[in-house]
Amino acid sequence: MKALEVDIAAWIDTWNDNPRPFTWTKTAGEILNSLADYLTKVGTGNQKTEKN
Repeated sequence: MKALEVDIAAWIDTWNDNPRPFTWTKTAGEILNSLADYLTKVGTGNQKTEKN
């Protein structure tokens, strides 16, 4: 776990030295449709949970 923490901290330091803004390449609708398709494929689209 310590090695993972060190690697993440190093990535953050590197990113902060040369930050770049995140640019969305898909619309919100495209992302939601992709998510819906994925949930249908894995069979979780219509399952009820204790919270439903």
